[in-house]
Amino acid sequence: MTPIRIALVDDHPVVLAGIRALLRDVPEVELVGEASTGASGFKAICECLPDIAVIDLSLPDFSGMELARRLTKRCPEVKIIALTVHEDRAYVLPVLEAGAKGYLLKRSAGEELMRAIRAVNRGAVYLDPAIADKASPATPEPAAVNEGEGGELSRREEDVLKLVAQGFSNKQIAGRFEVSVKSVETYKARASEKKGLRSRADIVRYGIKQGWLAAPN
Repeated sequence: MTPIRIALVDDHPVVLAGIRALLRDVPEVELVGEASTGASGFKAICECLPDIAVIDLSLPDFSGMELARRLTKRCPEVKIIALTVHEDRAYVLPVLEAGAKGYLLKRSAGEELMRAIRAVNRGAVYLDPAIADKASPATPEPAAVNEGEGGELSRREEDVLKLVAQGFSNKQIAGRFEVSVKSVETYKARASEKKGLRSRADIVRYGIKQGWLAAPN
């Protein structure tokens, strides 16, 4: 049997080590590439052309959603499984629209990873059971938020909100701007109040509307 060739992209060494350990004892798969950033992941995947790429949505340079879009355009034969902590429906549909064939939560990766790999390799779409209902078209959309009545965002507020929408954590954003996590929380709270955004899902929907989750030209 020809093994399923897998590439991994995640900026957390512990996550990479854990997935590597999971796959090591599975004879039907072969790990052919690893990377810890979007740019290095794109390069590695385009070079080794695995059957499946398992990519984190939150990467230090650009989002995994953007990486999925780029890979879908450059090497559409590579099937993509998004690995993430995000359980909001606002993330699920855009990730699938970006070209991913699987959506797997990090909290259940140990139990579900091989199930996801096998399903996607067969040509199926795999959704983590914990969020499968969130991607159903039958699930009603939340009520629209009251946007745009609280004033214009400052440049820093907009930058922070954009990165939150793209899936970056407060700590990652703080590191990028060289400010404290508390400052990031303050910028996010001010921006959310101005735009009437009550949750991360609202922020993601707002980001999609603004074009922040679209791949650059």
